[in-house]
Amino acid sequence: EITFMPADLTAKILNFGLPAPIDVQVSGRNLYGNFDFAQHLAARLRKITGVTDVAVQEPMNTPTLRVNARRTYALGTGLTEADVANNALAVLSGSGQVAPTYWLDPKTGVSHLVDIQTPLQFLQTMNDLETIPIDRGDGNPRNLPPQILGGLSQIVQTGTPGEVAHYNIMPVFNIYATNEGLDLGTVSREVTRVVEEERKSLPHGSSLYVRGQATTMNGAYVQLISGLAMSILLVYLIIVVNFQSWLDPFIIITALPGALAGIAWSLFLTHTALSVPALTGAIMCMGTATANSILVVSFARERMDLHGDAVKAAIEAGYERIRPVLMTASAMIIGMLPMSLSNSQNAPLGRAVMGGLMVATCATLLFVPCVFALIHSRKSKTTTAEGERA
Repeated sequence: EITFMPADLTAKILNFGLPAPIDVQVSGRNLYGNFDFAQHLAARLRKITGVTDVAVQEPMNTPTLRVNARRTYALGTGLTEADVANNALAVLSGSGQVAPTYWLDPKTGVSHLVDIQTPLQFLQTMNDLETIPIDRGDGNPRNLPPQILGGLSQIVQTGTPGEVAHYNIMPVFNIYATNEGLDLGTVSREVTRVVEEERKSLPHGSSLYVRGQATTMNGAYVQLISGLAMSILLVYLIIVVNFQSWLDPFIIITALPGALAGIAWSLFLTHTALSVPALTGAIMCMGTATANSILVVSFARERMDLHGDAVKAAIEAGYERIRPVLMTASAMIIGMLPMSLSNSQNAPLGRAVMGGLMVATCATLLFVPCVFALIHSRKSKTTTAEGERA
């Protein structure tokens, strides 16, 4: 299997060093059972629309030569398994792996590692491996007959794990996948659905997790939506302190549902997926929409205190404050226009701000005065009725 690392630096940062944005981990100590399950799950993930480059990162059947020492034969010749292993390692990897030897250069005083290794051209066949000489390394004072690797052991061709990854100490197999043609959120939901369907087929004692950029993105969505709700609540509480009222701040924030509706429509009409920049733009839009609504409600309160007619005050506020509201909204919309028309990663931010402010401006000039007139008219009637009863 061939996989490709992301070429751009942004993708590498968002993936936290992983080669793909979606990482399905099969965790457990049953290596062979988990590997078979990972291969089966990878085959199902390849059938999902928008998923590409699906691969199991850890190879399981790496070609390996296993040397099984015959203890009886070795002990009969005065050798041990350690002697067999050390001689084979010295020939294949060099003497530096078994008994490092250093030579001190008398001219420079620098020590150099002396590593003796058999040239590769003499180790091309199984017969070459089996004829590796084995001795104790003590000069053979008892004049024992020389031994070879093939006479003291059995060399078996097998397959072993080429790489074993770990997560929280447990061995894992990583199934990496990339989205293409569809947004990461849509692909991630389909991957999660398939993973949940296959969870019942997991080997006993193993676990299955979906990690990677998709999980980080979902966590960012939760945090941003929570931040959006918290910002609306904090704005409301701050306005309550400034207006010394619970009612007028509620009238002010009635423009915010219009802003959210405008954001949703702008993303839908431009075929833009909901993303972190779009949610960031939504938070920006809330501030401007609230500021414009404050202009209208504060002016309406001043006019109502002057003549006492809530309906007339609402009409005057909508008419007199249309210019500053339009100027504020237009400045923000025009400023976001180049960003929304670009193909950059911040284009969703500009589109969200533009769509939200367009609808929020209409709601501020039309809907907010109506709510103000409706609530304060009822409040005036209730106050008048209580005064007459008294």
